[in-house]
Amino acid sequence: MPELPEVETTRRGLAPHLEGRRVHGVILRRPDLRWPIPEEIGALLPGQAIDGVRRRAKYLLLDTAIGSAVLHLGMSGSLRVLPGDTPVRAHDHVDISLDNGRLLRFNDPRRFGSLLWQPAGETHTLLAGLGPEPLDAAFDGDYLFERSRGRTAPVKTFLMDQGIVVGVGNIYAAESLFMAGISPLREAGRISRERYQRLATAVKQILGHAITRGGTTLRDFINPDGAPGYFEQELLVYGREDQPCRQCGRPLRHATIGQRASVWCSYCQR
Repeated sequence: MPELPEVETTRRGLAPHLEGRRVHGVILRRPDLRWPIPEEIGALLPGQAIDGVRRRAKYLLLDTAIGSAVLHLGMSGSLRVLPGDTPVRAHDHVDISLDNGRLLRFNDPRRFGSLLWQPAGETHTLLAGLGPEPLDAAFDGDYLFERSRGRTAPVKTFLMDQGIVVGVGNIYAAESLFMAGISPLREAGRISRERYQRLATAVKQILGHAITRGGTTLRDFINPDGAPGYFEQELLVYGREDQPCRQCGRPLRHATIGQRASVWCSYCQR
């Protein structure tokens, strides 16, 4: 599933083409994706100006005066801004046409993505209760330390809890823990404030770098312009089980932590 850098890369690619444009119409080629598409999408969105394209966690929001279309790419979804006469391909489920003759097309072969509606002034239930954004100032070592007290879950599971911080999925949790020198198996409540400061810094650095590199290409993900992300070529631990650690040369260990495949260096990460 695309993680935060992939979604942020998509947002940055779409925003210049969508912001300030008015929605001309909406074509829904099926009534549902992962969930039914609310009737407000077809009934209320046409005629509205797109004031902004935001990201919250792994969701994209197209903001208008009366509400926001809330999009999730799922496991295989992609969004493209195309000429209005572009032929329809298989799995092109949604077109949002614009006042300049172009359209935003949502393609999703597996249909694990979603298109929902958030009325103005409200917060969709899927977005309620989420933790801070990892790139915001509110996310730091002090925050992680305070939230972790009394928790016995492995720190990797803690870091991937969307109620603690959003958007730090399996790939970037593994890479951040390696950069911070923290074993993913260590109990969250037994990590010092100083080590959490290193972890928060590592999360910001890893995610920021991944965004500049276009995200991580795994399975189906490609950027809005059709180009793959390139951060995958720089992964230090994720997906490298039994290969030598790039830092010490010892074989990387692997196990399942919180039902997710995990790879780490037992020498460099304590």
